[in-house]
Amino acid sequence: MNDPVTTMRAAWGEAAPDWVVALAGACAASSQGRVADRMGRSAAVVSQVLRKKYPGDMRAVEELVRGCYLAATVDCPSLGTLPTNECARWRKKARVFSGANALGVQMYRACQRCPLFRKEDAK
Repeated sequence: MNDPVTTMRAAWGEAAPDWVVALAGACAASSQGRVADRMGRSAAVVSQVLRKKYPGDMRAVEELVRGCYLAATVDCPSLGTLPTNECARWRKKARVFSGANALGVQMYRACQRCPLFRKEDAK
């Protein structure tokens, strides 16, 4: 069984993006399952990304990895500075309105007006 860094290097080569290298390193330091849980994705998604075979939105995975493991942040007009993965989580929730709590309503409205709330997020 290959370690995650070896698997990633075999698929991506030396030109692997920094976030893929960080993903492989995080998997090597803990486990693929724990990394996937932290990102809110399945271990299969992590495996496919490391093998460069993920058919989904690679940009969305990159955003999660950057927020979870590379300390990337965005300036949210409603909550201030957030890790990119938390911003992505709020944008995902903002696809459908829910009046269950005040913060959810606040973030729905804020995300709907935010330039980061891409049209594909609204689908």
